[in-house]
Amino acid sequence: MKKRANFINKIWVVLLTLLSLLYVYPIVMILLNSLKQERAISTASAFKLPTAETFAGLSNYVDAVLSKGFLQSLGFSLFITLTSVIAILICCSMCAWFITRVKNKFTQALYYLFVFSMVVPFQMVMFTLAQTADSLHLNTPWDIWVIYLGFGAGLAVFMFAGFMKSIPLEIEEASMIDGCNPLQTFFLIVLPILKPTMVSVGILEAMWVWNDYLLPTLVLDIKKYKTIPMLIQYFRGSYGRVEMGPMMASIMLTVIPIIIVYLAGQKHIIKGVAAGAVKG
Repeated sequence: MKKRANFINKIWVVLLTLLSLLYVYPIVMILLNSLKQERAISTASAFKLPTAETFAGLSNYVDAVLSKGFLQSLGFSLFITLTSVIAILICCSMCAWFITRVKNKFTQALYYLFVFSMVVPFQMVMFTLAQTADSLHLNTPWDIWVIYLGFGAGLAVFMFAGFMKSIPLEIEEASMIDGCNPLQTFFLIVLPILKPTMVSVGILEAMWVWNDYLLPTLVLDIKKYKTIPMLIQYFRGSYGRVEMGPMMASIMLTVIPIIIVYLAGQKHIIKGVAAGAVKG
């Protein structure tokens, strides 16, 4: 039985390794093509390693950074991601604290509404969302974080509430006896304890907001504002021609930061999810 189990485990390792390579393959192809000359990308050489004749060095990356609108779009993406993630972390952690500490029918219904929001497809509400965002003037990079807060609240509240249930209530009661009001108790006592879940939720939400294409395209005025994913879609060179080399380089410049963030924080994601996997 033991030999059979080891054999089955080896088969799973091989299958999952092959599957992971399939996921990594597109990124590798984009990286290789970002180092090639333009003529090599649009031919059969696109699937080959760069050679001395097709190697372009870092010229595509220089062209991508110096292209019109790249730095501006990078600034928009950074601002939207930071404001959205900060809003989600603060508001959702406070909401989850209220739900887990004030137990009544209202908070129970509120919790299930947040959970239900995770299974509602975005396509069901996107047209209504676009109209609502225009009417409320939430169609700029300075205000779109409100929309991201709404869509990101489901997962965040779910994870925060799961972790809150493992925090002993006696800790909060002791702080209130010492004279802390509810806000002081939350920010001075509860928030530091939430660090593992805060990090994991922050990384997951940052990956989503940074890579999101559909929501900004629907809400923002594309003539004035473009995030990095939107800029890649509308990447044009001289005379309106699509320059594949700089486009590939801009994709890599977009993907690399979020990959680094994920690799640096993946252990925190696992800890945060495990910490929130408790029964109420």
